[in-house]
Amino acid sequence: MPNKILLAPIFQNARFDTEERREGLNKLAQLADLEMEPTELTEDNADGVVGVIASSALVHPGFYQAAEKLRIISRWGVGYENTNYEIAAQHGVFVTIAPEHMVTVAEYTIAQWMATLKRVYTLNHLSHGGDFSIIRTYETNGSTLGLYGFGRIGQAVATRAKPLLGNEGRLLVYDVRSDIQELAAEYGAIAVDDPMVLFRESDTVSLHVAGDDVIVNYDCLCAMKPHGSLINPSRGNLVDDQSVNRAICEERLYYYVVDDPVNGPREIHKDHPRIICTNHNAGITLESAIRLDLRTFGQVTDAIQGRKPAHILNPDVLDHPRVKTFLKTE
Repeated sequence: MPNKILLAPIFQNARFDTEERREGLNKLAQLADLEMEPTELTEDNADGVVGVIASSALVHPGFYQAAEKLRIISRWGVGYENTNYEIAAQHGVFVTIAPEHMVTVAEYTIAQWMATLKRVYTLNHLSHGGDFSIIRTYETNGSTLGLYGFGRIGQAVATRAKPLLGNEGRLLVYDVRSDIQELAAEYGAIAVDDPMVLFRESDTVSLHVAGDDVIVNYDCLCAMKPHGSLINPSRGNLVDDQSVNRAICEERLYYYVVDDPVNGPREIHKDHPRIICTNHNAGITLESAIRLDLRTFGQVTDAIQGRKPAHILNPDVLDHPRVKTFLKTE
């Protein structure tokens, strides 16, 4: 059985065909046969697999157990919930992420912040419907922006937002990290100790949090200003969809922007003119796709050739006896 590297479906998307991608795939093909990743990885897909550049496919424990040659699962992105990375460590398999999209998501956030304040979506909807009214819009200068979560992406947003807020504007941040007061000060922001402060005082709240637990419920939304907007470039599950749909219908906030498609729990938003859904595309540009390609190509190559890959999610794997047999000492 020849060695195989499984590739995420994104590599079949002709819109992201670049010279960098073609060259990288050619180099990978010198290490192993390239095949497309199935929707789920089970023991039936394990024979000969030495590496995976994974999308959101669920990696079953049986895959790790059966994939005796497997060295790495390299996520084309940063979401890792479906990787079972702790089980991977038990079998001596690296799981890595590719945090190459911070600037991309930050730019998306700024774009949506501006678009919601300027009521771009409503004006477009009105004009296409034959209503050519002039409506009230708002400026970033002097407004209050609240960032729920202040990791790498939140900080990238702050860097870009601060000049637009001007001397009279405020940047509020909430995060549970222990250094949040000092970190906020570095960015000219004000750290608050209760996320409800963000919802009460901000003209726009943007979420930059990992995980799948609901953090925005109906009470949070009721605390918002009626002209305010909620931007969610992180994960749809962070916001209770029934509650946000209800709150907007009740005029408790103006827009909800979520970087997820109108399906599953978000199907309730279909055709709502003030709920904007963007197909989980916030982190994907031509430029970020090239960076993601190059990072994951490098991670898989390093693992196959006995080097420690970058951005290891399960560092305990370095102590696994199997890893020690193939990892070259530096």
